[in-house]
Order: sequence, then structure tokens, then C-alpha cells
Amino acid sequence: MKNTNDIYFSKEHTWIRIENKTGTVGITTFAQSELGEIVYVDLPSVGDEFNQDEVFGSVEALKTVSDLFMPLTGEVTAINEDLLDSPTLVNEKPFVEGWMVKIEIKDLEELSNLLSEAEYQKKIEK
Repeated sequence: MKNTNDIYFSKEHTWIRIENKTGTVGITTFAQSELGEIVYVDLPSVGDEFNQDEVFGSVEALKTVSDLFMPLTGEVTAINEDLLDSPTLVNEKPFVEGWMVKIEIKDLEELSNLLSEAEYQKKIEK
């Protein structure tokens, strides 16, 4: 996994990279490896608003569908349209080209509910 010191993790296996009040959201390497090959990604529309831990979309793998949970409250400002034609980018490069949405973060204090990389690694090793 690449160095993710600037990334926070949710207990529901999503990550968020924060730059100013913009967050880029995706699913973790662990989550995509557990799901297997991603064949479809259902993303929200620009302008949709979600609370922390609210379902904002889903990913479909060959044998299962999994909900995506928003790591921080915010409004969707962009979606990764490349995933509509190439959903396997989530498997191939989850922290780079496999991001899902960008949000305008509404409450940075919610960061206290997220995990650091070290905390997330401990969680998934159990």
C-alpha cells in the first residue's frame, strides 16, 4: 500500500484524503481485495449531500454488492466518471485513479471519528 499518512479511514472501509475543505473519497485496498473484481460502481450525483456514515453508493463485484459509507458529512462536488467505464480502477489503483467522489466537507470536527492508517491496520488485522 502506498504511504497514506494524509488519509483517514472509516470503520466501514472507506478512506478520505483532505485538501483544505475538499475530501476525496474511495474504498480501501483491504475492502476491494475482500470484494474481488469490481464490475460496477453506483455513484451519487454532484450536489447530493450525505451525513457521516450514510450510504452514498455501492460497488458490485462478481459475487456480491457492498454499500459505500461516507466518511465525513459533505456535498458531492465531483464523481469519478472513469469508474463508469472502468470500474476495475478501484481494484488496480484504489488510492489514485480508483477514487469515487470529491466532497465539500461540512464539519472537520468529524475527523475525530475516523482512524489513522495505523489504527485502521490494527482493525483489519483482527
